[in-house]
Amino acid sequence: MSQQTQGDIRPSPIAGQWYPGNAGELAATVDKYLANAPETSIPGEIVGLVVPHAGYVYSGRIAAHAFRLVQGMVFDRVVVISPMHQYAYAPVLTTAHQLYGTPLGTIQVDHDLLTTLNKNIRVTPLHQDSEHSLEIELPFLQRALKGSFVLVPLMLRDQSYDIVSKLGILLADCIRESGTRTLLVASSDLSHHYPELQAKEFDRIMLRAVEAFDPQSVLDVEEQGRAFACGRAAIATALITARALGADGVKLVGYGTSADAGGDRSSVVGYGAAAIYKSP
Repeated sequence: MSQQTQGDIRPSPIAGQWYPGNAGELAATVDKYLANAPETSIPGEIVGLVVPHAGYVYSGRIAAHAFRLVQGMVFDRVVVISPMHQYAYAPVLTTAHQLYGTPLGTIQVDHDLLTTLNKNIRVTPLHQDSEHSLEIELPFLQRALKGSFVLVPLMLRDQSYDIVSKLGILLADCIRESGTRTLLVASSDLSHHYPELQAKEFDRIMLRAVEAFDPQSVLDVEEQGRAFACGRAAIATALITARALGADGVKLVGYGTSADAGGDRSSVVGYGAAAIYKSP
């Protein structure tokens, strides 16, 4: 569930297009994806998730594989880290609004943590951004998590290791000092517009780097042209943050392509879901 708080709300540019715009239909759609996702055992405490961010008809099934792992759990805060697909003049961005709005309600933005983070790394606020890759995860969080949570939205244009390593460590420091239970969510699709067999090989290499808990390799394999992920910096940041918070493992829990929804197998987008965890 989300917090219901009055204030300056970021209007959704994708409700009714990327996912249902009607609250009842959206809740039923997300709940069905969650119910149909397989039960997966994670050998430790979940610290973060890696999830795709296409329209629900394409990637909702795979995203649910990860979000089911936290269904019914309580988190005080959720940090969603995504790419910024549109042009932006700054390496790290966030919303200038007080709340994110979806058809399921509003979610309070944790501007206190953002202010603390901004003391050490510039986090540029935007009004009415059109970034889909962060918002697309919110209805799943609203339906899966129990109780209310505050949101730390971070959108990355800079894909360099220097930025993600600095951001990851600073973010972990902020989370640790706050003493509140926090879930990390990295939003990323995988390869784009390759024939399915080729896409699966690219995606296998990228997901192997993710499962190896190797943020440098997540960035390197794209630099080398061996694999692709539009949210590679988001994944790398989440891994660095999680490692600093004590996480020590990653488990892949779902994979598919856009062709699974009846699409063209000659040109697909890859989707992966994973859990980042701390062993007992």
